[in-house]
Amino acid sequence: MLTQNLGYPRIGSKRQLKKACEAYWAGKIPLNDLQETAAEIRENNWKLQQEAGLGLIPSNDFSFYDQVLDMAFTVGAIPERYHEILTELKKPELDLYFAMARGYQKDGLDIIAMEMTKWFDTNYHYIVPEFTKGQQFKLFSTKVLDEFKEAKRLGILTKPVLIGPVSFLLLGKEKEEGFHRLDLLKQLLPVYIDVLKKLEAVHADWVQIDEPFLAMDLDGAEQSAIKWAYQEIKKAVPGLKILLTTYFGALDDNLELAAGLPVCGLHVDLVRNPDQLEAVLEKVPSNMSLSLGVVDGRNIWKNDYQASLELIRKARHKKEDDRLMISPSCSLLHSPCDLDEETKEESLSAELKNWLAFARQKVNEIAVLRAIALDDGVARHNALLEENKTALRSKATSIQIHKPNIQKAVARLSPEHGRRKSAFPSRKALQCEQLDLPHFATTTIGSFPQTREVRQWRSQLKKGILTENQYNANIKEATEKAIRWQEEVGLDVLVHGEFERNDMVEYFGEKLEGFAFTQNGWVQSYGSRCVKPPIIYGDVSRPEPMTLFWTKFAQSMTDKPVKGMLTGPVTILQWSFVRNDQPRKVTCQQIALAIREEVKDLEKAGIHIIQIDEPALREGLPLRHADWDSYLQWAVECFRISASAVEDSTQIHTHMCYSEFNDIIEHIAAMDADVITIECSRSQMELLDAFAQFNYPNDIGPGVYDIHSPRVPSTAEMVTLIEKATAVVPYQQLWVNPDCGLKTRGWDETEEALKRMVDAAKKLRAEIATDVTIS
Repeated sequence: MLTQNLGYPRIGSKRQLKKACEAYWAGKIPLNDLQETAAEIRENNWKLQQEAGLGLIPSNDFSFYDQVLDMAFTVGAIPERYHEILTELKKPELDLYFAMARGYQKDGLDIIAMEMTKWFDTNYHYIVPEFTKGQQFKLFSTKVLDEFKEAKRLGILTKPVLIGPVSFLLLGKEKEEGFHRLDLLKQLLPVYIDVLKKLEAVHADWVQIDEPFLAMDLDGAEQSAIKWAYQEIKKAVPGLKILLTTYFGALDDNLELAAGLPVCGLHVDLVRNPDQLEAVLEKVPSNMSLSLGVVDGRNIWKNDYQASLELIRKARHKKEDDRLMISPSCSLLHSPCDLDEETKEESLSAELKNWLAFARQKVNEIAVLRAIALDDGVARHNALLEENKTALRSKATSIQIHKPNIQKAVARLSPEHGRRKSAFPSRKALQCEQLDLPHFATTTIGSFPQTREVRQWRSQLKKGILTENQYNANIKEATEKAIRWQEEVGLDVLVHGEFERNDMVEYFGEKLEGFAFTQNGWVQSYGSRCVKPPIIYGDVSRPEPMTLFWTKFAQSMTDKPVKGMLTGPVTILQWSFVRNDQPRKVTCQQIALAIREEVKDLEKAGIHIIQIDEPALREGLPLRHADWDSYLQWAVECFRISASAVEDSTQIHTHMCYSEFNDIIEHIAAMDADVITIECSRSQMELLDAFAQFNYPNDIGPGVYDIHSPRVPSTAEMVTLIEKATAVVPYQQLWVNPDCGLKTRGWDETEEALKRMVDAAKKLRAEIATDVTIS
């Protein structure tokens, strides 16, 4: 019985990769230093898994930015606009790679970044491949081979990991009309086969090929494409062992397809759907190995050994041990690195810590499960099993978790809690009268740059170097400067800048009951951006106001409206590690009631615009269409519960980013936010097509510049984007804003970009006045 892992976090236990990448981008370290940091992380990861006793250890799971971008780079799917970086500027290949992810605005070039969106239903973002009709592919990067050989030199035979050819194409977008991206499979597959032959030549044994789309609804053409691709791979490299992996859901109607493919092994996610095991065991042929994904790769709770062993025993009744593998459900990319880095009890109590497992601990759980399964009755293994049962019992009975008063409040919820007093047209008339805003009203999404200085204040407060009064004085000064600057530049609706906040979810979790926090529980969100998700371990409530003080302070500085800034219940749920002992819906309802109380307090304090961000609403959508309605019904209702306790004259905004809206546009409308702001610049306003076709009734702020890139677009470019928007949405419904919050950007680029954004809005107002372009 083999043990294996599908992927390991690549950021380093102390975020070494983040720090090295950002130093390289800033010109503070040379390329060699960045490469050395990456090599150290890879070596540490491989050796850690080897020492734990794993049989199959992944390689090519490391990435400088994103694994989908890596695959695009490998097969030469590099848009034409980037070629000059190599051919004319003679830059290193890694600079080209980073330009595709981040854009490039120097050396006389101004190149926009590739689009970015969410990886299935996670908070990880990937770079979207771009495809054109008749596109050709070639082996451009040998990263997968290089890292396999690198590990081999260390004495470790790894299992290289590739994103499957069909999933790679389906993850991308056609950039011109007249073809479907799957039409490119015949041009793409020879490059995959070339890579596989090269891996075979250097004596790779197993190769993991990820086809996560097998857990989704596939049409006949997509199923046929998968079948054809793996038949061709088998013909080309018959001796190579291919492990086909799926995750994030059940195979369901794709089971027969997957089980019939000419591959040596199949991995299934038994955390998301343990009930599929029986059907899988019936369909998988006797000569195909089966990988049992029994350790949760996406959450931080200790494995229930007894439950996992039941699944393993069920599999052993049908398959020989040498055809079974024990594995995490998916890559451990989505888990923090190491629970042993959590050394402060004030962050995690000993009781709570005993319920948890991070990536390093999950690797050990895999090894322990194999040992217990194979040596049932050995005293040492019995002790491990009993220790695990004791930890889980303490969690089930802990008084930290269960709060009867909160459970009663959820039970009392009714449809009235999710309804505004009047329909949007009536509300808009009252809001226009109260706020008196111009057409193309300008605002930002909320946060302003969190400079090193601001982060140092927070650190110094925690260490006792700054007193609470000194810290507050610094935050007040930063907030007032931000307000004065926004007034000066001419923004219409201001924000306080969020200088007191660490992260848009962590900040709220720190002020809510039922949440816990780590010191070093970082996970990658995109590129060098890492987040430290809160842990929701118990019933959630709001003991006191969370944002009232700083919002009131900012509003006292100006006569212009200042938005109250809140994170919505679905996003807090999605971007946290969520308790696994009750339905997610119930946890979300508890959070919604807490946010509702905050909204009421802000309105009482005279805040007339309140933004409740829900960027994760689409992300939480189940992978199968049949499961959508149930999720969307409670997710939308939770947003409405949080937003609906205000008067009609109070304007509710929400923000959503990096999502495909077409298939859930009716549900977005059902949220009934007065204004929705969305990411649109990377897609060049393509996302607005959904709002146009649906005839979206409320107001929209399509983002006019990409804040995930350091590139500063021109005023003319922003005007062009807004004019594109007016072609599909009446200008009376449009706001002007960036794509997302500005926390990760520098002040110089932020100031310049917002000045240009305000100028763009003024030009559009002038066009309305003279009836030049917009009617």
